[in-house]
Amino acid sequence: MNLPNKLTIIRIIMIPIFMIFVSIPASGDGTQVLGSQWYWQYVVAAIIFAVASLTDWLDGYIARRDNLVTNFGKFADPLADKMLVATAFIALVGIDLAPAWLVSIIIMRELAVTGLRLLLVEKGTVMAAGSAGKLKTFTQMLSITFLLIGDFPLGFLPFSIGQILLYLALIFTIYSGVDYFVKNISVFSDGL
Repeated sequence: MNLPNKLTIIRIIMIPIFMIFVSIPASGDGTQVLGSQWYWQYVVAAIIFAVASLTDWLDGYIARRDNLVTNFGKFADPLADKMLVATAFIALVGIDLAPAWLVSIIIMRELAVTGLRLLLVEKGTVMAAGSAGKLKTFTQMLSITFLLIGDFPLGFLPFSIGQILLYLALIFTIYSGVDYFVKNISVFSDGL
């Protein structure tokens, strides 16, 4: 069990802890901080989510740097990312910070790309995350964090940074999904 795999496991363990905090009902108007509306439980959930998100970058960096890429890591790392992001998006719908239709599209894309990866593995190919997929993950994680912290420290702006990032994440999610399928359409050659 190398360090990148341990970080992946830590990320998975952080998911239910994140859910505990994001599930505590918000009451009152929260606390105003630099124009941002803060609820302590969402701020704690955002910190947990941000730390878990950083482990995603860190485990990949260490695995590549130290040549510690393992089959467990290839399996668990993307799964942990999808579990973390899907859980957070579903929680955001539950607390009225994200629309259900948008979150549904994001989750459907994640499931479709996971299915594509499984088909490619059967044919002996590993589909690495491309730049569009990495940008998708980054905007998703950033939007979730900003939505939970009420756009802090930019809550004074007349628009929501978290909402803008959420719609950018949707665009990158759709684009990267289409890109993966177009580049790997040959996997479906027996059924077309």
